[in-house]
Amino acid sequence: MSDPVQFEVFYDYGCPFVYAAAMWLREVKRQLGDEVQITWRFFPLEQVNSPHGPEWKLWEQPDDFRSKGLAAFRAAIAARRQGEEAFERFHYALLALKHEEGKDHGRDKTLRAAAEQAGLDLEKFDTDRVDRSALTEIGTDYTRARGEYGVFGTPTFVFPGGEAVYVKMKPPAPADEAVAVFRDVIQTARHRPYLHEIKRPQKES
Repeated sequence: MSDPVQFEVFYDYGCPFVYAAAMWLREVKRQLGDEVQITWRFFPLEQVNSPHGPEWKLWEQPDDFRSKGLAAFRAAIAARRQGEEAFERFHYALLALKHEEGKDHGRDKTLRAAAEQAGLDLEKFDTDRVDRSALTEIGTDYTRARGEYGVFGTPTFVFPGGEAVYVKMKPPAPADEAVAVFRDVIQTARHRPYLHEIKRPQKES
């Protein structure tokens, strides 16, 4: 792959398939470097699964609204304000705390632990994550995902040509297969639009 492969990934921190995809993509990026350029976009599953109807918007709720996903997204935005590399360090740290250590990704203690592990400026982090102006970014990502690409779940990969594919992986692809699997996904997503779904049957236990 001589030209960089650029794509967006719509995600939610609570999703185990996002964790698996993120660990896989981190290994792909470790092996391929700048050949792979990923932009992580917010897609709150709490909004998709809301019982309140389409007019209700997660990102418009007051600060005292109890939401694990919203708190994590606000923290991610605060991390990104310290640079894209800072965001990536925070992103992977929070996913690991949630899915490897079983921590609650909506708790302040967990979010600050991820920020500490990422080496963030904690004072700036705490200030930025209570800035409500950042909430519009969550709404923008979600609305675009639903309206332009029909995203329904996470993680969903979207390529510059508008090709979108939901990737359900668990556990992460092994390191020695990571790049090969990545190339398979790219080939299927971008060049085989007629292939809509491959799904493994589940045997009864």
